[in-house]
Amino acid sequence: MKHKTEYRVSDIEHKPGVYIFRDRFNDVIYVGKAKSLRKRLANYFQPSRKNTFDPKLRSLIHSIEYFEQFIVRNEQEAILLESKLIKEFAPRYNVVLRDDKRFLLLKININASFPKLTFARLKKDDGSMYFGPFPRASALRATVNYLNQYFNLRSCSPRLPDKKDWKHCSDHILRYCSAPCIGKISKDNYKDKVYELIRVIEGDTKELTKKLEDKMNNSANKKHYEQAAKFRDITENINSIFGEKNRTFEKKSMVVYPGIEAVKELMENLKITQLPRVLECFDISNISGSFAVGSMVQFVNGLPAKKQYRRYRIKYVNGIDDFKMIKEVVKRRYQRLQDENRIFPDLIVIDGGLGQLHSAHQALQELGLEQLNVIGLAKKNEEIFTLASNESIVLNRHQSSLKLLQAIRDEAHRFANSYHQNLRQKRIQNSVVDEIPGIGKKRKLEILKQFGSINNLKKKNAAEIADKLPGIGVKLSQEIVDYLKNECG
Repeated sequence: MKHKTEYRVSDIEHKPGVYIFRDRFNDVIYVGKAKSLRKRLANYFQPSRKNTFDPKLRSLIHSIEYFEQFIVRNEQEAILLESKLIKEFAPRYNVVLRDDKRFLLLKININASFPKLTFARLKKDDGSMYFGPFPRASALRATVNYLNQYFNLRSCSPRLPDKKDWKHCSDHILRYCSAPCIGKISKDNYKDKVYELIRVIEGDTKELTKKLEDKMNNSANKKHYEQAAKFRDITENINSIFGEKNRTFEKKSMVVYPGIEAVKELMENLKITQLPRVLECFDISNISGSFAVGSMVQFVNGLPAKKQYRRYRIKYVNGIDDFKMIKEVVKRRYQRLQDENRIFPDLIVIDGGLGQLHSAHQALQELGLEQLNVIGLAKKNEEIFTLASNESIVLNRHQSSLKLLQAIRDEAHRFANSYHQNLRQKRIQNSVVDEIPGIGKKRKLEILKQFGSINNLKKKNAAEIADKLPGIGVKLSQEIVDYLKNECG
């Protein structure tokens, strides 16, 4: 955020983005988007243009005290971010997007017997997966219609269709639907198709677009140009809406966990003698060695036991060493269980390959717990490693036991990352003033209240600071000046 007096045209880039204007009370009064931030902001800050504006816009310009800019990748991102910020702040000068118009979302309830893809305007905490928002409604509707046909998913309205509905189903007559309502496909196989659809929505579009391009070329070679154009348009829509470079949406989902049947299947696949009712999984979050943390999550009978989740700040490892960090966290966890005479899990899952697995086992050996079952799950090829062999176990991707391991691994990863992000955010929120020797909480608030920002404080000399802040003498003021000069330049 910058004061309006700090506006320099050379500091603004010719890139798409969103800008925010705030008044002297720091309240957001306007949010806007632009294909070129430099051109748009020049309209507000060049004095020669003010006289050409209508009274409302002149009133806005006179109210601007601070401005912010957010560069994005493309105009579509700018539209979505602008809409999100307007709904968040409800600025009084915005009128176009302050109504209840919202972009389309995609919704799918994976817990339903025969899930289907539908449209929504609002996200609800109803156990469904939501994708979006998507600004191009017409392209989205056409693309969803094609995807339903491609994956042979139902598009009928009944919550649980039966034979009576099937008799009147045009989709079946046109051979688009796999007809789960009359048992032409099993529930598991139908849901496999749904999962394939979800992967496309999440950006895995290469295989599908390759088939579409082949169909387009084949139609063109046969001089079926209208059909070729149709495949071309579908391909462009899929790439523009779901492609990796264009995915700008957030996903809100309720994860579906395989349950006790997956636990039984896992026991068979791993050839262990005890049913692994209690699983614990470990993960490390470590970016450039800063704020390294570990997580432990627990599943009971295939379902999360969130009250048992634990997170760890790495204490004894310097630098970047995932093996030692895994060892530290595993040892701290089971040392605690030993000390408290508590029950150990039936199976320990480590996020990683053989190296991480052996590090975890070494920690267990040092505690005299080498009898515990422990495996590693390497994400690259979803390979399972055990201590019995250097050869990995690869399960069928449709097996519920693999989905269980993936679910607990992903949950450990999410829990570790959220802790890591929280620590980083807290560090960012700490002002530079916190680091100045001799400045306590009360004086910090006085400094920020008087000068507004560190940038303003840096412009003052020791005498000016002492004059504005009763109780802070010239000596301490000079220490502040020297510290800011050394740390902030």
